Amino acid sequence: MTLNHIFGPVLSRRLGLSLGIDLIPFKTCSYDCAYCECGASTVKTVTRQDFFPAENVIAELRYVLASHPHLDSITLAGSGEPTLSLSLGRVITFVKREYPEYTLSVLTNGCLLTDTMVQKELLPADRVIPTLTSVFQPTFERIHRPHPLLRIDAIIEGMEQFREQYAGALWLEVFIIPDVNTTTTELEGLKAAIERISPDRIQLNTLDRPPADGWVRAATDAELEQVSDLLGRTGIEIVNRKPPVSQVTMAMTEVSKLIQATLCRRPSTVEDIVHTTGRSGGEVVKILGVLEREGLVTSQRGTRGVFYAVLPENLSNGDS
Repeated sequence: MTLNHIFGPVLSRRLGLSLGIDLIPFKTCSYDCAYCECGASTVKTVTRQDFFPAENVIAELRYVLASHPHLDSITLAGSGEPTLSLSLGRVITFVKREYPEYTLSVLTNGCLLTDTMVQKELLPADRVIPTLTSVFQPTFERIHRPHPLLRIDAIIEGMEQFREQYAGALWLEVFIIPDVNTTTTELEGLKAAIERISPDRIQLNTLDRPPADGWVRAATDAELEQVSDLLGRTGIEIVNRKPPVSQVTMAMTEVSKLIQATLCRRPSTVEDIVHTTGRSGGEVVKILGVLEREGLVTSQRGTRGVFYAVLPENLSNGDS
């Protein structure tokens, strides 16, 4: 079976061995984040739609999970905002009904937690992980370049409302960009919002792959430790940027070779590789991250965004 909506399993820095579910067309999102590893958003919307038939996604899940593979998480993520999909609730319900032994996670920017229907659809998930970077609208807009209807105060209120009714694990990703959301005022605002939301865990994250905008800088380990100290709360995890011991699972080896073969012929953006290989954006991004950490590919900013290429010393391996 050709997999159009399922990718992996891949080794995630945040979730371990993760099987991804991508319910959204490439770079369809409510944000256009400056730090996004997938590049600039091509469609920015807050309107929920049936992008793909839920039956197609469920059929792929049945196929992949028939062998009951070992997984740390089945994760709704990928190359856009998953809560924009009207298939969200059906897919979550299916996984928890048919495969309750798996932990189901949802990575979301959190903007649609203001929607009571989205809140309801997320309730069966084992783990929901929204993102928060700032409580101030100007900073929120600089980092995320959101749809014009979105207000960060309403989003935080939606997270609070969801927390009140959600019995699963609510983790909060706090993405750090030095000198943007690390001032005393910014961190005091984040600390107050975190107290209101009351997540079970906070994951401090920062840039790990080339961003959509070149001005974004990764926080150092020392800077992340300082943020953790200033937030002054238990349950803070600094996301490990060191590569896992085993970086590409057997299921992804052929896809990795396909991507390397593509890059041997021409430097390409994530979007170029998606179009050339037919793989999902989330799958491409994960594999490129592994290949870059292994020193097999390099990245450089060009006129259309970040371009990836196989390093000259590895060209002989591209078609192997």
